[in-house]
Amino acid sequence: MTLPTIRAGALSSSAQPSLTSGDGELVLRRWDVGDAAVLYAAFQDPVIRHWHARQMSSLEEAREWIEDVNQGWQQERTAQWAVSRADDGEILGRMALRELNLHEGLADCGYWILPDARGTGVAPRALATVADWALETAGFHRLDLEHSVGNEASCRVAAKAGFTVEGTRRGSALHTDGCHDMHLHARVQGDDCSEQRQHLS
Repeated sequence: MTLPTIRAGALSSSAQPSLTSGDGELVLRRWDVGDAAVLYAAFQDPVIRHWHARQMSSLEEAREWIEDVNQGWQQERTAQWAVSRADDGEILGRMALRELNLHEGLADCGYWILPDARGTGVAPRALATVADWALETAGFHRLDLEHSVGNEASCRVAAKAGFTVEGTRRGSALHTDGCHDMHLHARVQGDDCSEQRQHLS
């Protein structure tokens, strides 16, 4: 018998938190049904469609996705944030903790960034913000992050946010053009990410 790393109900007993990046420029908040048009447009972007198996074909499907992920927080199975600019609230992307395993304190990270915000440091700052909250506040022990070996931009994001490369999983994820080998990164509670924080840009 092992004690749970995070007790059942520890997350759902409170509203999903809004998170602010260390520089104060980004706010990560829960998705609202009013964001459906932005979400639907994001999944029409060729880059997002290429690297994500999840597709979205209508505004109604976007609304259903938002309702589902907000229920996911209450059911403690997923946590999804809209990444927005702090000054004007414009949505820039998405960050997620998926497949939450509270007993062992494990979760998988996922994200995408809208075209106009790519290359501006949004992704690593937002990812570091979620990871810091998950490991230091929520009490998760380990966060996994996988991306296609062909997705070099995602590899750079993971490294800047303090996720160490642990290896390659062969043919482990299906993309639109077939199965891809996937790089596995991870952050574990207690990792020293001070060097990476100096390069969050």
